[in-house]
Amino acid sequence: MAETILIHQKKDKQSAKQKTIQLFQEVKLPDPEYIYDKYPHELSGGQKQRVMIAMALACDPAVLIADEPTTALDVTVQKSILDLLFKLKTERNMSLIFISHDLGVIGEIADQVLVMYKGEIVEHGSIEQVFLDPQHPYTRGLLACRPSPELQLSRLPIMNDFILFENGKMESSGLAIDKLKQQYQIDPSTILSKREKLYQQDSLLQVKDLKTWFPKKGDWWKKQKEFVKAVDEVSFEVFPGETFGLVGESGCGKTTLSRTILKLIEPTSGEILFNGQNISNLTAKEMRPLRKDIQIIFQDPYSSLNPIKTIGDALTEPLLVHQIFKNQKERKDFIVDLMEKVGLTAAQFNRYPHEFSGGQRQRVVIARALSLQPKLIICDESVSALDVSVQAQVLNLLKDLQQQFNLTYIFISHDMAVVKHMADRMMVMNKGKIEELGYPENIYNHPQKEYTQKLVNAIPKGIFAKI
Repeated sequence: MAETILIHQKKDKQSAKQKTIQLFQEVKLPDPEYIYDKYPHELSGGQKQRVMIAMALACDPAVLIADEPTTALDVTVQKSILDLLFKLKTERNMSLIFISHDLGVIGEIADQVLVMYKGEIVEHGSIEQVFLDPQHPYTRGLLACRPSPELQLSRLPIMNDFILFENGKMESSGLAIDKLKQQYQIDPSTILSKREKLYQQDSLLQVKDLKTWFPKKGDWWKKQKEFVKAVDEVSFEVFPGETFGLVGESGCGKTTLSRTILKLIEPTSGEILFNGQNISNLTAKEMRPLRKDIQIIFQDPYSSLNPIKTIGDALTEPLLVHQIFKNQKERKDFIVDLMEKVGLTAAQFNRYPHEFSGGQRQRVVIARALSLQPKLIICDESVSALDVSVQAQVLNLLKDLQQQFNLTYIFISHDMAVVKHMADRMMVMNKGKIEELGYPENIYNHPQKEYTQKLVNAIPKGIFAKI
């Protein structure tokens, strides 16, 4: 950080340090002197983003370009970064070019908006003009793809609903956003009927008073150890065919809970009952036969795929491990059929992960999770790093596959709007504990806890409230 000031402003080291600390204070970093001596890996995602903003401000720019500064951040952290950028822009009388794939975020901060598609500007105007009266089908698609917490839709609109290609030329389908959303709106009686059927069944998963604690570093010499209580006395049930939403900020315990359920992390105490069997104390060898029944879709598909293995090899490997099918031909035929079900093609069987887009890679890991025909799939932030248009396609795919294979999901996200769209019930976690558990519309419209209200308030609304 100080290096930028030393090079461009010709200050001495002490003056550069003082200005750096001053900038850290301006971007609201806690304890700037302490953070000055820290390395990047020791900071949270929001803190790192604030350091980058401070670095960009170091030379007092007239124009600040913010390129996807809030992508993959928690909605609460995202809101704090947006508020900070708006405050700095106003105080410094500075111009801001804010680049994002999320028009909800753009609606919170921008005065003018410019929409690009395949290297060309397709629409340009004030926020009110573009958001309330979009002229280009691509703009209409971007506006429609984002989950709306005020609505309960059976599926999300996607780009192909608005864009048609005839003779190599892009044409508008002529569909209006309101009409399409009305078409996908779920009748309240359908929701009630589904809930009656879901909750008359015996539960597939029961979690009882689950604790996963980690001893704090440096406490080995103390008689009374201190612990990080990542999961602390958590209890809930998940029913067959249900999507159970789990929402909370980073560090609230969502991922630790999911990995404890999978027995990738051993619980400190409590019980995990899967299909009536207590799996809490099973050894790794005893868990192996159950692994095919509980699968996970990780947040980053690229890092969860082996770069030197073809997609075909990655998808057939679980079948080999669990000795499913007699020979390679049967396994390949099954995987090709599965690839087509998730929107991939047989021609992609021998390609490597780097040859796929982000959305395609997510389809690959969904196919891998499905390959063992599991009863429960944990989706851990599985769409948080995707563009809103690709996110809509993947969410629709997950819903379609759930109906087709009678799947049960635990759907984990920091984005309450996405969880509300997907979930039959929702649980809010904070600091390892359950804050609220109930139906999504009740939690969204009538939050009982201050923390839940904070998550609801952090959902970008802006001018979207008028759409």
